[in-house]
Amino acid sequence: MMHSTGVAVDAEARDELLPSRTLRTGFRIPALGIGTFGSDRYGSEAVSAAVRGALSAGYRLVDCASVYGNEAEIGHVLSDAFRSGIPRDETFVMSKVWNDAHGPDDAAASVRRSLADLRLDYLDAVFVHWPVPNHHAPHADPDARDPNARPYLHDEFMATWRSLEALVDEGSVRHLGTSNVTIPKLDLITRDARVQPSLNEMELHPTFQQPELFQYCRDHDIQPVGYSPLGSPSRPERDRTADDIVDVEDPVIARIAEAHGVHPALICLKWAVARGQIPIPFSVKESQYLANIDAVLHDPLTPVEIEKMRSVERNNRLIKGQVFLWPGAGSWLDLWDVDGTIPGWRGYALGDDAPRP
Repeated sequence: MMHSTGVAVDAEARDELLPSRTLRTGFRIPALGIGTFGSDRYGSEAVSAAVRGALSAGYRLVDCASVYGNEAEIGHVLSDAFRSGIPRDETFVMSKVWNDAHGPDDAAASVRRSLADLRLDYLDAVFVHWPVPNHHAPHADPDARDPNARPYLHDEFMATWRSLEALVDEGSVRHLGTSNVTIPKLDLITRDARVQPSLNEMELHPTFQQPELFQYCRDHDIQPVGYSPLGSPSRPERDRTADDIVDVEDPVIARIAEAHGVHPALICLKWAVARGQIPIPFSVKESQYLANIDAVLHDPLTPVEIEKMRSVERNNRLIKGQVFLWPGAGSWLDLWDVDGTIPGWRGYALGDDAPRP
């Protein structure tokens, strides 16, 4: 990727200029982060080296997850960074509870493992990674089904959430977040949560803008965090289908990129920050994560360009989640409550009143 400007910007200047958002608690979170999901392509050493370089370049938001298998290596990087003078209280570190740890005790244990691996006294945010209990082996086929997987069962989800609320009470976690949820699920969660979600991590990129869910989050003081902000070019093979649209090849994005003299991927990031979501692009290449942060600092999109980006929306969900379905579910649509209801054990095909398998 090209830099968005020919002028070099040192790490101190980036740290001073990088915009931030204010959460419901009054804490601030950087408006750009670095992701750490290496997909099936990059090992933990490559990912942790990228985090080291990103922190040196001025990034102050690191999006981690227990299932990524690299938190211990990232923990060494964070420890070194804080010893070198990067302030801990200016660095926002997030992790997630994976789908096989939804029981209340398991969820708490997962967070404590992440704290130990990341060498932290507290996490700035913890997400429930997916709202449905599930486990699958690495490199699982899209048609694979965990025989013990379950649909979204609100009482069970809230039992998990309450265990995370207790970690907020004790100071081990500062904020809670949802991830891969829908408006019907958020309606229930926000109704019953004592500690309200401060963030919602969701797939967001120009061809998949999720305008209703995005606005719901804004209206409920939940900060949207956008994964796959560039259209996830490195996503696993199981998440690829013939109908997928490539964001950076969209002609509107291409024309705006040409006007700014940058790679189209950087237009995706400029748009994300202008819109108000927090993108968390992943890259192990220094030239790319430097270009990403400089794109946020310089040469923003014009109001006309931001309006043109609305036309790029194609309902192009790339992370459909097929592998997280439960036995009895009909299709990946059952994960996303597409008709405004939450399907049960038999999915939409047979309705919620069908007997549990």
